[in-house]
Amino acid sequence: MGLFGNKYVAPQISPNGPMTDLNGNVIQDPQGHIGFPGFDGMSASVSLSYVAAMQEHGVPITYAYISDAHDAHPTGPAYGPGQAGYVAALKAYDDAFGKFFTRLANDGINSSNTLFVFTADEGDHFVGGAPSPAGCNGVTTPCTYSKIGEINTNMAGLLATEQGITTPFAVHSDAAPNVYITGNPARDASVTRAFDRALGQLTAVNPITGKTDTLTKYLADSVEMKILHMITADPARTPTLTMFADPNYFLFAGAPNCSSPCVTENPGFAWNHGDVNPDINTTWLGMVGPGIAQVGVDSTTWSDHTDIRPTMMVLLGLKDDYSHDGRVLFEDFQGWAVPPSLQKARGVVMQLAQVYKQIDACVGQLGLKTLAVSTRALESNASGDSTYTQVENQLISINNQRDALAAQMIALLEAAEFSGQPINQQQAQQLISQGNALLNKVNAM
Repeated sequence: MGLFGNKYVAPQISPNGPMTDLNGNVIQDPQGHIGFPGFDGMSASVSLSYVAAMQEHGVPITYAYISDAHDAHPTGPAYGPGQAGYVAALKAYDDAFGKFFTRLANDGINSSNTLFVFTADEGDHFVGGAPSPAGCNGVTTPCTYSKIGEINTNMAGLLATEQGITTPFAVHSDAAPNVYITGNPARDASVTRAFDRALGQLTAVNPITGKTDTLTKYLADSVEMKILHMITADPARTPTLTMFADPNYFLFAGAPNCSSPCVTENPGFAWNHGDVNPDINTTWLGMVGPGIAQVGVDSTTWSDHTDIRPTMMVLLGLKDDYSHDGRVLFEDFQGWAVPPSLQKARGVVMQLAQVYKQIDACVGQLGLKTLAVSTRALESNASGDSTYTQVENQLISINNQRDALAAQMIALLEAAEFSGQPINQQQAQQLISQGNALLNKVNAM
C-alpha cells in the first residue's frame, strides 16, 4: 500500500492547507500552479520542508533530492564559481539547512535518535574561462565570466567532416555519450572498429581557449563496459560503445555535416557530469546519528555510493533480502556500533574491504586502469586487428577473475556484517593476496 504523487501525499503531510517551504512561501511551479514544483524547483528550502513534513506526519524513512546551487532554476543561466548568484544560492541553502535542523530538533528529531545521510551523486565540472577580476573569491569580491558554457559538439558532423565516417548511429547525448550503431553490429565488426578508431581521432577548436582539443579521453565497448558494471540484463540497452570525452564538451548526434557549426558554446549550461574526471568522480558523503563517530572529515577511507545502503542498514539494525555491491563503512562508526564479527579481525576486514572496492568499484583502481587499456585497444589499428583482439581477450579474462574474486569477498563481508559470522582470516588473506595480484596484473598492462 502506498501513496504515489503529490496529489495524494500533500493532504496527509500538510492537512491544513498547501505545502509551504521553510520560509513560509506556498510551494508552486514556475507557472504558479500550487503543488509539487518539479525537478528544477527543489531548492533546499522546498525539498527539506517536504522532508520535515513527512517526518512530522509518520513517515520515518524519507529520501529527498535537492537541486544544484550553481544554476538559476528553472530557466538559467548557469553560474560560475564565485559569481554573485551562486554565492547567494549557497547562502540560501545554508540558511535552509539551519532552519531544517532547528525545526526537527523542536520536534524531538535529532542526531541522538535519527540517522541523517547527505551526499552528492557526483561532482560537476565547470566549463568556462578565467574569472574577472583576477583574484576574485566570491566572498569579498564577486566573480564574473566573459566565457562560460559547456561546449556543444555535433559528433556526427565531426565524424563525417574529419574522418569520413557517415555510419548511421543514435546517441545518448552527454559528456560521456553512449553510441548505438544502427543495426547493432558486433563489437569487432569492421564497421564498428572503423567507428572506434575515428572517434578516437576527433578534435575540436575550443571556443573558450582557442586551442585544438582531442575530444576522446577514454573509449569502452561491451568488454570494458562489463568491467565497469554498465551492462544490464537487457541486451537491447547495451550501447555499441561509450566515449568518455574531454569534460568541457557535451556531445550529441546532429546532421552528418558542419553546415551549421559543429562546435558552439552554450551559456545555458556550464557544469558537465557523467564523465570520467577527478572533479566529477570525487565527491563526498556526510553522516551524523547514532553509531556515527564524530571525527570530522575522513579523507582516507575510499568508498563509493554502493557503500551507503549497507552502512545505513547495519546502523539501523535492518537487513535486505539481497546482497549489496557495497560494504559497511565501519571505519567511521563508534566502537559500540561495529558488529563484533567485524571488530574481532578488524585489520584483516579493513584490508579485505579496501581491496574489494579497488577491484570492483567503477572508478576504483581496476576500473580506471582497464578503461585506459580499453582505449588503447579500441584506437589501435594493427595488422589483422591483432592488438585489439589480444587486449580485449586479456580484459575479458581480467573481468572473469575480478567477478569471481569480488563475489567471494562480498560474501565474506556480508556474512560478517549482517549474520554475525566471524571472518575466516585465512580465506580473507588469500582473497586479499589474489586481489592485489590482479591489480598488479592490470597495472602491468
